[in-house]
Amino acid sequence: MSSAVPASSDLSTDPGAAPRSCIVIGAGIVGAAIAYELQKAGTQVTLVDRGEPGRGASYGNSGALSSGSVVPLAMPGVLASVPKMLFDPESPLHVPPDYFFTAMPWLLRFVAAARPERVRRIAQSLADLHLGAIDNHLRMADEIGAPELIIRRGHLHMYPDAQALAKDAAGWELRRQHGIPFEQLDRAGILALEPAVGPRYTVAIHMPDQATVLNPLRYVTRIVAAFAQRGGMVARDAISSLSFANGQWQCRGEGRVWTAEQVVIAAGAWSLGLLKSLGLHYPLETQRGYHVTFRGVPAPISRSVVLADRKAFLAPMETGLRIGGTVEFGGLEREPDYARAQLLARFARDTFAGLADLDPAQEEVWMGHRPCFPDTLPRVGPAPGHPGLWLAFGHGHLGLTDSVNTARLLADIMR
Repeated sequence: MSSAVPASSDLSTDPGAAPRSCIVIGAGIVGAAIAYELQKAGTQVTLVDRGEPGRGASYGNSGALSSGSVVPLAMPGVLASVPKMLFDPESPLHVPPDYFFTAMPWLLRFVAAARPERVRRIAQSLADLHLGAIDNHLRMADEIGAPELIIRRGHLHMYPDAQALAKDAAGWELRRQHGIPFEQLDRAGILALEPAVGPRYTVAIHMPDQATVLNPLRYVTRIVAAFAQRGGMVARDAISSLSFANGQWQCRGEGRVWTAEQVVIAAGAWSLGLLKSLGLHYPLETQRGYHVTFRGVPAPISRSVVLADRKAFLAPMETGLRIGGTVEFGGLEREPDYARAQLLARFARDTFAGLADLDPAQEEVWMGHRPCFPDTLPRVGPAPGHPGLWLAFGHGHLGLTDSVNTARLLADIMR
């Protein structure tokens, strides 16, 4: 199943009847937005998560609203670059040796998704799903009374030199074909936007229409609060299995069984465990990502900045400066390897001289699980063979960007 996509940028509401009751499993940004939209449409919704809302992958998000991210993770030529990345200790890709054979089926599908014709189809699906995303986030932030959380100052993708930029030429051409505006800047252009950037970066691409969420956790919790104010129920429980009986879906938790007419699976990397109880299997992996937040530090940047050669995102946050990135395979149980986070901290310090003398105690490190499919596309829509069961997971690096569009799209489909 490929991702379902919206037909228009405003994702207007269909007048059909909303489900009477629904359980949304997963209170990250995607699940929270879905619960909010369904409750607003008249469904009685229970939002269930094993932890506090927004404390999973959404907490560690780098804050980028990237409606221009139509380039799949797998691009032509990726096969030639993977071996080098696997053996480079500073590579954005890391696969522990004892996890390599577990990750192999996913990696093979990833390479297969890099065929040029598949790349074109995937890019179109991503463009459709992203359509109007930033405007819809701005409307959502206004509805929940937190418009200050989103700034629209563009994204700055920086490269050491023109040769480094040329390696990404295919991706920028793909964006151009989809009508995404951007402009190339020289060193003077970089400093005009971000004067604190160090000498490593001499050329950049500026995407003026992109935006940034200044506190992803607060954004999720405000959406959940607005959902609760509309009469939605928020529950903390670890759902272990699903079944259907007597016209109701039954979600078995640790202390009780939750029942509803419909269920939405939006549990990110944990979605597979729930679906396996129904015999449904998907090629999902967790791409473990890390971040470092320099707390209490005035951010040396005013927008999202991408260190393109290092595949790292920096963003000004309400709590300080955050740098996030890396792709690490290792499943859901392996302990974090915080050397990956310290690598990101060094990249930030190398780029901004003002960070060099900071007390390491100001560095907050974090690891989280991005649920990723080999073709970059999330699974959004009905679960095959199981009426009343809906899928909304696998958004990978774009869960924040596509959360509101996914919620409005799914609410329309469910009606």
